[in-house]
Amino acid sequence: MIRIGCVGLTVFAAIAAWGAAGGASWWWLFAAVPLTLAGLLGVADLVQRKHSVLRNYPVIGHARFLLERIRPELQQYFVERNYDGRPFDRDTRSIVYERAKGTAAEEPFGTERDVYAPGFEFLVPSMAPRPVPETPPRVRIGGPDCTRPYDMALLNVSAMSFGSLSANAVLALNGGAAAGGFAHDTGEGGLSEYHLRPGGDLVWEIGTGYFGCRTGDGAFEPAEFADKAAHDQVKCVSLKLSQGAKPGIGGVLPGAKVNAEIARVREVPQGETVISPPYHREFSTPRELVRFLARMRELSGGKPTGFKLCPGSRSQFLSVCKAMLEEGTAPDFIIVDGAEGGTGAAPLEFADQIGTPLTDGLITVHNALVGAGLRDRIRIGASGKIATGADLVKRLLQGADYGNAARAMMFAVGCIQAQRCHTNTCPTGVTTQDPRRARALDVGDKTLRVQRLQRSTVASAQQIMASMGVTDPADLRPHMLRRRIDPFTVRSYEEMYEWLEPGQLLAEAPESWAADWKTADPDRFTV
Repeated sequence: MIRIGCVGLTVFAAIAAWGAAGGASWWWLFAAVPLTLAGLLGVADLVQRKHSVLRNYPVIGHARFLLERIRPELQQYFVERNYDGRPFDRDTRSIVYERAKGTAAEEPFGTERDVYAPGFEFLVPSMAPRPVPETPPRVRIGGPDCTRPYDMALLNVSAMSFGSLSANAVLALNGGAAAGGFAHDTGEGGLSEYHLRPGGDLVWEIGTGYFGCRTGDGAFEPAEFADKAAHDQVKCVSLKLSQGAKPGIGGVLPGAKVNAEIARVREVPQGETVISPPYHREFSTPRELVRFLARMRELSGGKPTGFKLCPGSRSQFLSVCKAMLEEGTAPDFIIVDGAEGGTGAAPLEFADQIGTPLTDGLITVHNALVGAGLRDRIRIGASGKIATGADLVKRLLQGADYGNAARAMMFAVGCIQAQRCHTNTCPTGVTTQDPRRARALDVGDKTLRVQRLQRSTVASAQQIMASMGVTDPADLRPHMLRRRIDPFTVRSYEEMYEWLEPGQLLAEAPESWAADWKTADPDRFTV
């Protein structure tokens, strides 16, 4: 291409000299520039061997690549309707933006949804609504083995690592958490100064890479973990088993985003793509997992300890339940991450085809803990496309005690769903380590937006529950959420799913659970 450019300059110079010698007007020189460049581009297209389209259609074939490049923007701004965009439709993005900005989040003229379409869900209003409580509810996290329980807000910032997010984004998220009194999950990328500086409550998550508490060869380092877990802002510690968007593989941070600072926080080489292992080195059986969680709680000084997973095999989760029963200890919380959850980078097949969606995973985990007689000591968090008050109420009704939001919080700090998180070219400075791009994110303004979004979403959830005749989330029941099955059939979640009674698996497992309960082995993860 350099040679072709040199030839182009020579050709242009010759044309210019000829035009000047012949007394041609200057417009000829201006016309010569694009003609010369187009000719050279055509020659380059003909001789290159990478793109068949360009060899057959030189010059004009570039239009195809241009349109392909801007296709996501065309789709988002001109094609998609208010209610059918993916991953988040325009209606959802708009209500998040409006609540984050503190403007009116209301729409005129009625719903645009097809309320008779199969799959449409709705919450059941009461003929006797209740007053909305003045104080938002909180959830006590901490079982019998926990000596320093924590009162979790109804909605919190879900796991997103520094590295995947810019420093300014992390500062804004934690600043919002500090101002609003809710928790901020660090993600598995380590505990950075940007998590600590604003003073917000933290759930410190460690994954298979043990970033921030690892030995030189990548194993878990107990002393370093204990030292960092002792920080006053760290209210809970969480072990990541799997992530909804890519269960079964580790996290991925492209090398372009691993600058010196991130390398120091994660204790990894600078500039190299960081791939967490798909499995933990510290345990390989359900029993060892339960023991490791107990060890983490001890090292943290008795703080609430739990784990996050995207559920898969029901018998494997039941194996963990059996291990809890036999070991006489259990985590204080479990975060259920749905397959519809987000990620900064994942193979398309994993994002689209692997993992249990949040509704099914949440109901499975809730029922397993209830049936094993463990539900009263373990709190359940739900994460996966929670963006509105209605989303939150649905998850509480399906078995969660509280919710976590990631992409909704990203919208609050400026994300426009450009879906360039893995390229280091985020146009709003949210998911980039490029200082020039990251500076566009104003920490002070976005801190307020995070606080307002959380407050408004929880207030919306409270208002919805009150309209259903409920003031305490613990009083929500599955029959209060219904789904249209076909044009003539509507069923409640109580009818569609089986709900176990406390201790039912221990007494006599129902037929639909008996095989999985029998197969479950506390000393191995059965396939």
